[in-house]
Amino acid sequence: MAYLRSFSIIFLCLLAGKAFQHLTGIAIPGSIIGMLLLFFTLAIGAVPPRWAKEGCNLLIRHMALLFVPVGVGLINYLDLISANTLPILFSTIGSSLVVFIVIGLATHYKEKQ
Repeated sequence: MAYLRSFSIIFLCLLAGKAFQHLTGIAIPGSIIGMLLLFFTLAIGAVPPRWAKEGCNLLIRHMALLFVPVGVGLINYLDLISANTLPILFSTIGSSLVVFIVIGLATHYKEKQ
């Protein structure tokens, strides 16, 4: 019963996020909006964390398996990826550097206090 309740909560947040994205036409994927919605409902206490725990633990435990379809789907766009290798490489390195700098500065600031 815990899995059913947990997956129902996760699925309802996903549906709400996709509906919001569809109605507003915002460029953020509905799944991301749904994940943020789940986070906020858990953070404010509208949904007790123990209600979502079982399903979340199961999905996290099998997360590597959930990336297989995405990896296989990339094969369909191999020509597009190879044509844009440099922009992909530069954006990956650039965004990683930004993340490293922000985390370093945040850690430095936090340690000074």
